[in-house]
Amino acid sequence: MDARLFGPALETLATHLGDILVAVRSDAGGGSGTVWGSDGLVITNHHVAPGSEATVELADGRVFPATIAARDPERDLAALRIDAAGLTAAVPAPAGSVRPGTLAFAIGNPWGRRGVITAGVVLGTGPAVLESGLELEDAVRAEVRLGPGNSGGPLTDAGGRVIGINSMIAGGMAVAVPAHVVERFLAGDVPGQAFLGIVARPAVIRGAIAAGAPATADGLLVTAIAPGSPAERAGLLPGDVVLALGGSTGVDAASRALRRMRPGAPVSLSLLRGGRLVEAVAEPAARN
Repeated sequence: MDARLFGPALETLATHLGDILVAVRSDAGGGSGTVWGSDGLVITNHHVAPGSEATVELADGRVFPATIAARDPERDLAALRIDAAGLTAAVPAPAGSVRPGTLAFAIGNPWGRRGVITAGVVLGTGPAVLESGLELEDAVRAEVRLGPGNSGGPLTDAGGRVIGINSMIAGGMAVAVPAHVVERFLAGDVPGQAFLGIVARPAVIRGAIAAGAPATADGLLVTAIAPGSPAERAGLLPGDVVLALGGSTGVDAASRALRRMRPGAPVSLSLLRGGRLVEAVAEPAARN
C-alpha cells in the first residue's frame, strides 16, 4: 500500500479516535471512556467507575460530573451521563464483522498519558477469563498492547468503527467487551434482572445414586420455592439438587448462569430428585 495514501488515512483515524475518547476519574482511580452518544452518553468499564460518582474529561479539556445511568458488573460495563451535547460519538461495528486477522486500534490513557494509540490484530472472539478472575461470556481478544488507564477506551477497526470496549489484559492479550454486547446492555439486557424464585445452597453429591449421574458432583440444593414463581411453574421442588443450569455444571458455573439469566429467555435445568435425574425448563421472570 502506498504510504502517501495510508498516512492521511491514519491521521484521520487518529483524530476520530481522539474525539471519542474521554478520561474517567472516580474513587477507584483513573481510566478511559468512550463517547457512545452525542447527547453525553459515555461507556466505560464497571471497574473504572464502580461507585456512585465519577468525572469525565473530554478531548477539549472540559470536565463534567457524571451520573451512573446503568452498570453491569458481570460484563464489566458502566454507562455514564454528562451534561454535554453535540459530541462526536462512536460508530459500533456490526455484530459478526470482527474476525481473526482484523486490523485493530486501541486508544486510551495508559499510565496517565492522554490519547495513546496502539495497533495489532484481532486474535479471536468468544469467552475469556481475565486475570482478575472475572469471566466474560463474550469478548474480543486482540494482540494490542494496553496498560493501566486503557480500560474503558475503544478498540476499533481500521475504519474507526468500535469493535469493543477495552476491559483488561488476559494472557498478554487485550480483552474487550464487544460492541454488540454494549448495545444489548444499553437496551436493558442486563444479567441479574431475572429470577427463578428458588433459595439454594451448595451441596456435594457422592456416589452414583442415579443412572447417568456422575459418581461425585456438586450442585445447588433447593431449600425453598417462592409461590407462583417460575421455578414453581417449572415443577421444581424443595430437595431438588440442580446439577446443571443452562448447560453449566458445578456450583460456581451454575451460580454464574443464575446471575446471567434474562427475563423471558427459557433456561434448562438438570435436577437430581429422589435418586433419579429430572430435566426441566423454566422461564425466568423480570425482577421487580
